[in-house]
Amino acid sequence: MSIGRISFLTVFANLILFSHSLLAADAPSVELALTFKPIQEDVDIEIPEKAEYGRCKVEVEQSKKSSGWIVYGPNGQVLRRFVDTNGDNVVDQWRYFNRGLEVYRDIDANYNNKVDASRWMNLAGTRWGIDVNEDGVIDEWKMISAEEVTRVAMNALAKNDTKAFKTLMITEAELADAGIQNPFADKIRESVNSAAKDITTMLSKTKMITPDTVWVRFDGSMPGLIPADDIKTNKDLHVFENVMAIVDTKGKSGLIQFGELIRVGNAWRLTQVPLPIEGESIQVTEGGILMQPVAGTNTLPTNSTVGLSKEMQGLLDELQKLDQNGPTPDQGPQAVARYNTERVAIIEKLIAAAKNEDDRSQWTRQMVDGLAAAVQTVGYKDGLKQLQAIRDQVQKKSQDQDLIAYVTYRTLLADYSTQLQSTQSEKLRDVQTWWLGQLEDFIKKYPNSDDSAEAMLQLAVTQEFSGKVAESKKWYTKLVESHGKSEAGTRGAGALRRMNLSGTELELSGNSLTGGSIDAKQYRGKALLVIFWSSWCKPCTEDLPQIQELYNKYHSQGFDVLGINLDATPEQAEAYIKQHKIAWAHIHEEGGLESAPARDFGVISLPTMFLVDKSGKVVNRSATVADLKKSLPGLLQQ
Repeated sequence: MSIGRISFLTVFANLILFSHSLLAADAPSVELALTFKPIQEDVDIEIPEKAEYGRCKVEVEQSKKSSGWIVYGPNGQVLRRFVDTNGDNVVDQWRYFNRGLEVYRDIDANYNNKVDASRWMNLAGTRWGIDVNEDGVIDEWKMISAEEVTRVAMNALAKNDTKAFKTLMITEAELADAGIQNPFADKIRESVNSAAKDITTMLSKTKMITPDTVWVRFDGSMPGLIPADDIKTNKDLHVFENVMAIVDTKGKSGLIQFGELIRVGNAWRLTQVPLPIEGESIQVTEGGILMQPVAGTNTLPTNSTVGLSKEMQGLLDELQKLDQNGPTPDQGPQAVARYNTERVAIIEKLIAAAKNEDDRSQWTRQMVDGLAAAVQTVGYKDGLKQLQAIRDQVQKKSQDQDLIAYVTYRTLLADYSTQLQSTQSEKLRDVQTWWLGQLEDFIKKYPNSDDSAEAMLQLAVTQEFSGKVAESKKWYTKLVESHGKSEAGTRGAGALRRMNLSGTELELSGNSLTGGSIDAKQYRGKALLVIFWSSWCKPCTEDLPQIQELYNKYHSQGFDVLGINLDATPEQAEAYIKQHKIAWAHIHEEGGLESAPARDFGVISLPTMFLVDKSGKVVNRSATVADLKKSLPGLLQQ
């Protein structure tokens, strides 16, 4: 790509590119301007169809501090800006746009005609990478969010690129800048120094991470603040604890535990190699190096390796050893039961040894998470009894309402999962009725808990599936009003938008699978079927032949289809489209079921179909193939 940029500059340097006398006619053609792409690959930019080039244009722009070219798309939106910032008549910034916003910028900061920095912004994230030797590979990160650390790290691990992974790990200089003190700093150094070996070992054992693995989303609670003190750090330190990433490998989802992330300046840093959560064993480790509870003294115990009491350190070592030797799927339920029983016993000792309520709460949550996961994923029956006992004890003795709600909700989830697994089909309706009643009771008792938002979403979704629209809207509305900023609240707001679509103009746009962008407004004057689909959705495949038949019959009369693909990767969608010879266009945004279109409309099942008339108004927001057959002839006659 760097060769292409130099050629671009060479061709037009003799035109005195950005002099005050430059005419618009001196600007490059649209075709040439749109040949340039970002040096880094993982960024979505708007690329118009070649048939639309005639409606694009390139204009000269000048200001007191800079000059250059601006490339406009067919709808007047900005696509590119090529800028000379130092007045030497040579481009030194290449700026790329999506939906009218700049999302990426390549920078030649030392003005030698080679890119030495790349920035992601707005819709594309929060990254600023430095390419020290100007070879097109990021060598260090000046700015990067915690979410994007896990994304870049997963890309590196999928490619087995140890060098790229190590650019995300905390450095010696950053340890000092963060003010982290020994023995904590030494423990982090040990972890960082062993990263290359640990990556090789981990990749040799895992079945979850392959060259086909893609990052889906970040999963973690809010970051915590470790205040400056005489024990861990002499500066206030922001730490993300127990960070997870959800990944997809050829349609199969998985969890990767990244553990502890530390913020240094504008960049978040890794302190260890992540751990795939595989098999039927529960392998969640107990916190990172910095968020471990420390004995309540003003000095570190001299016999501690990470600032903990000898008792606590011994228990943590015991827990780590147990997790490392967790049962494999072929060892059977007895091994799973024995593992979880031993694990609970260790954590109970950690709770007893903890010096304050916050630490006891942390260990209790860890214990409950492990048990609930075991019940729901591997059917660990004794786990429910253990959870119920813990719940009863916490409700009786604790004054922490957040902890009580946390334990109570996970016990409910485990109970519900157990009943679903053990109940005959004719009795499942009774289980569902019980579950809805339990959710309502939970919301009444703990209305302000984070889990109350999830409970409201569960109620709203269940009622919607049952056809109880008014009841469903009531819960979606309550969810948005009381927990609007939560993840569940965002999805609830989208669901309300979807449920109120009928009679309104459809506002929907996104990136096309074939490049550029698509807006539903482009279909004005046509009857339009919008389909949210994925390659793994069996009902989507079952409906497809009938929809294709209707498309072939009525397309020439003004009928069109727009697909909204919710696969984890565009490659999955493209293979499916090719296999089934699908003719219509498709929007694909990163994130699959968590992508912007899915969240904007609160999509909870596939396929979800909207039927839109020629004026752009939605006439059916939950259409079926039968609805389409019945309504389409009339819509085309409008």
